[in-house]
Amino acid sequence: MERLTQPEEDALRVLWPLPSGGFVKEILEGLPAPRPPYTTLASTLRNLERKGYVRAEKLGNSFRFAPLVSADDYQRRSLGTLVQQHFQNSYKDLVSFFAQEEKISAADLQEIIKLIESKKAQ
Repeated sequence: MERLTQPEEDALRVLWPLPSGGFVKEILEGLPAPRPPYTTLASTLRNLERKGYVRAEKLGNSFRFAPLVSADDYQRRSLGTLVQQHFQNSYKDLVSFFAQEEKISAADLQEIIKLIESKKAQ
């Protein structure tokens, strides 16, 4: 799937918790300030539709947009792409990077190890 721009990601973040999708106005109200103009957001949502991330359903004179990709799936794909492009497909290198940059603590690493070990035991 195509990569998303920040405005596209922002729109999806508003859409994901809406159970039956949302109209441009609802999505606009869910965005943080400064909000884009209505027409800009409508174009952004059309781009998301073209890229296969949302579907649009015509209701009267408006369109209701609903996500086709879950937040978890998007996160998984995005992280996978990041690891592939910047860490030679090595999650170990990713974690090492965060440790070297002091973005993750030893306690966090221990917790991650426990999570991994508990998954192996299942």
